Amino acid sequence: MNLLNGELDKLVSEGRNPKSVELDLLSTREILETINAEDGLVAGAVAREIAPITAAVERIVAAFNAGGRLIYIGAGTSGRLGVLDASECPPTFSVPPGMVVGLIAGGNAALTTAVEGAEDDPALGRADLEAVNLSKRDVVVGIAVSGRTPYVIGALDYAREVGAGTVALSCNPASAIAEIAEISIAPVVGPEVLTGSTRLKSGTAQKLVLNMLSTASMIRIGKVYQNLMVDVTVSNAKLYARAVRIVMEASGVGADAATALLEKTGNDVKLAILLALTDMELQEGRDLLTKSGGYLRKAINQKTAQGRED
Repeated sequence: MNLLNGELDKLVSEGRNPKSVELDLLSTREILETINAEDGLVAGAVAREIAPITAAVERIVAAFNAGGRLIYIGAGTSGRLGVLDASECPPTFSVPPGMVVGLIAGGNAALTTAVEGAEDDPALGRADLEAVNLSKRDVVVGIAVSGRTPYVIGALDYAREVGAGTVALSCNPASAIAEIAEISIAPVVGPEVLTGSTRLKSGTAQKLVLNMLSTASMIRIGKVYQNLMVDVTVSNAKLYARAVRIVMEASGVGADAATALLEKTGNDVKLAILLALTDMELQEGRDLLTKSGGYLRKAINQKTAQGRED
């Protein structure tokens, strides 16, 4: 792609923002107020994309239920945001590390240091998906603000060949990756306060969408009860304290009882809540959770219905 032939000029994300043309003349407070005002436009841009985000979540849930994975792939800030979202899923929802994968052009080194040129090779995007054994059960979310990053294009082209689900996340309308993917999500937030610095509004929009994709998908597969993280992994003191509070909030028991239940269940928050609400025995509770596919509410309802029948 010849970027010197006016291609970047056509991108909304690369335009000059008329509200900040005197940015270097502003006071510190005025700079911050300008950035903040532009940031206020992001949520509205994401709201206009709820329909395709919904479609993407449904596709991801179907993949999870079929034993597939969610794979984010991008370059630069876009890639880092994907890796960040993927890395938060195991501790938050107790999913295996390979269930949500984040890939970035240039590999792990690119998380902290720019790897020049890595994003310009579509073959690298294909190779990175091959390296994680992409299958038709998976969903690939290609992330690129411009919507034309060769690395992401190569990845999505390969994902289509394999038969995997494909989602494009960009901040420009009618992008190249939107034409490849089954589902296109494009929150158009407009030109940045600092021209071309797409880690600003565009990066924020991407983060919001990624939050929605992973969180909503995890809710839909039973990782949440009410609005509580009942599948949280208890791996440190802070998370243990959170687990105790979750058991207390969900069941109404006191701190001592919640602590005892967590000890009894091996820090299984879902099981602790089920036992607190139903007075079931440990193994019976485990069996019921397994039977309900890990959906705590379904297990509670089944036990309640059984109690009424008895």
